[in-house]
Amino acid sequence: MHDALMEFPRSLDAYAALPGQSLLAVLQSRIATEPFNAAATAIFALAVLHTFFASWFTAAAHRVQHRHDAQLLAAGQPSHPSVAAEVLHFLGEIEVVFGLWTVPLMITIILAHGWDTAVHYVNGTVNYTEPLFVIVIMALASTRPIINLAEIALRRLAMVGRGTPGAWWIVILTVGPLLGSFITEPAAMTISALLLSRQFFDLEPSPRLRYATLGLLFVNVSIGGTLTHFAAPPVLIVAREWEWTTAFMLGHFGWRSALAIAISTSMYFLLFRTELNALSRRTPAADIEQPSEDAVAGQGLLPVPAWVTIVHLGFMAWTVFNSHYPALFISGFLFFLGFARATAAYQTQTDIKTPLLVGFFLAGIVVHGGVQGWWIAPVLSSLTQTGLFWAATVLTAFNDNALITKLATLVPDFADTFKIAVVEGAVTGGGLTVIANAPNPAGQALLGRFFGGTVNPLKLLLAAIPPTLIAAAMFRMI
Repeated sequence: MHDALMEFPRSLDAYAALPGQSLLAVLQSRIATEPFNAAATAIFALAVLHTFFASWFTAAAHRVQHRHDAQLLAAGQPSHPSVAAEVLHFLGEIEVVFGLWTVPLMITIILAHGWDTAVHYVNGTVNYTEPLFVIVIMALASTRPIINLAEIALRRLAMVGRGTPGAWWIVILTVGPLLGSFITEPAAMTISALLLSRQFFDLEPSPRLRYATLGLLFVNVSIGGTLTHFAAPPVLIVAREWEWTTAFMLGHFGWRSALAIAISTSMYFLLFRTELNALSRRTPAADIEQPSEDAVAGQGLLPVPAWVTIVHLGFMAWTVFNSHYPALFISGFLFFLGFARATAAYQTQTDIKTPLLVGFFLAGIVVHGGVQGWWIAPVLSSLTQTGLFWAATVLTAFNDNALITKLATLVPDFADTFKIAVVEGAVTGGGLTVIANAPNPAGQALLGRFFGGTVNPLKLLLAAIPPTLIAAAMFRMI
């Protein structure tokens, strides 16, 4: 029984090699060997399709609730939430989509291989370290002392441009993503998104500029974590396997990424410079900080002492340093919650709900992703170097880019140029969709309120294509 459990999902080596056969023949052979493969990929495709209809469910929820309220008013009854509206609203939450579709996936595994195999897969095979890490680092990075420190540091740079919304916009979208190479991409996304909400989105820019900013943010964060070998998930996964160091990353990826970020941000700034300049004449909405529940009643928040900020930075450093060890960084987070309570006078309420939703989103992706290797690996191994780059870029839009690079490590006899190409493609395509890069759901969760609650996938894709093509040019043509 134990040996049978260990064979699910089936090892890629267990499939017939079929040398000289076409890719289609290889995929057909693997479906014939393991029919479950077709069902798992079909379920995953439906989950991806669901994300494109999330905004439709949200709009339908509002319509149903409006009709429900009208009916109650006509009957003279007090208003209350409609069950149907709440169900539609749940289906419209992007963060729950992939977790929701793990239910039919689990049912399919049970029908195909039995309950014990399904339990072993989700509990003993799938690695949830990345979702857990994102929950903790996102919660830490969104605390008042960390955001205040980042805002003070970036304000000095923004003041070079007289502190205008355009200056803030440029600084946050260039410096913020590059910080991802040192404090990890999820932390950089959290800080950048929160500062953008304060310094830019609160000024109510046009929908076109909002989506351009979000697409640019996602692409810049995805490539901005490549200056080092330990901060970007798609790089972290292969760095040890392929013996890549920070010096290697900086020489092959880092300077190209920084150049792409500078060019893309400058291009979008020039394109929207008239509107960005006009935003300086607007007054942002009041940014109300909610004190911690443990703060002294009747007193406002006190200025954050330096020692409190230093302790927060220490907790973040502990989390990043132990990012591979959930027992250590989760324990550290529990100690942090105690420290936050003891220093409640300097804290806002610790946001746990948003990080948990993002973690749930990522956990759903890794559960689905673990049974997609049967087709991704042969696709990657059948391509030329240029084809591999573009395939990785496109596949990343429909799978977390860390999954793409992980599967690349399973391809035998991969040349160094092919290794570089697949990682370049994975980080290049990391801004095309919300699911393309692990930090993107955090950005969507923090900024979603500026997009009617749900980001439109097609508009995000269109906004991210220009900076994606610029990143591709930097990696492939220089």
